[in-house]
Amino acid sequence: MTNHTHGSHTVYSHRYHIIWITKYRYKILRVPIAHRARDVIAQVCEELGVEIVNGVVSKDHVHLFVSIPPHVCVSDFVKRAKGRSSRKLQPEFPELRKKYWCRGYFSSTSGNVTADVIDDYISHHNDAHRQDHVNKISLENYTNPRK
Repeated sequence: MTNHTHGSHTVYSHRYHIIWITKYRYKILRVPIAHRARDVIAQVCEELGVEIVNGVVSKDHVHLFVSIPPHVCVSDFVKRAKGRSSRKLQPEFPELRKKYWCRGYFSSTSGNVTADVIDDYISHHNDAHRQDHVNKISLENYTNPRK
C-alpha cells in the first residue's frame, strides 16, 4: 500500500488541508514570530503523532497539509496547535497583544479515493441491492456459522 501510514493496529491515509488566520487578518506573523509559531506547531504535531506533509506560515495565516492518525480529532489538533502557540507567543512577543488567532479554521480532506469510487464499490458489493437495507446500509449475505 502506498501513501498509507501503519500504526500498531491500523493502516490509514487521513490527510487534511487545514488553514487558520490571524484576527482581522493582521499581518503579524513576521520573521521572529513566524519561526516561533512554526516551532510550536511542529512540537504539537510531534506530540500527537501528526505528520506534516507540507505547510507554510504566511504573514496573516497558516496553511498545513497534514496526516492525522485516526485517534486524533481534527478539531482537537487545531485547538491544541492554535491554543499552545497563542499561549507561548503572547508572553514572548508583547506586540501581539490580542491580535493572534481568529476563532475558526478551514479543514478539507484529501485522498486517492473519491466519493464516487466508494459509492460504486459499496453498490457493487456482494448482495448490496437486497431490499432489507436501512438508511442505505445493506447487509452482506453470509452463512450462519452455527448451522
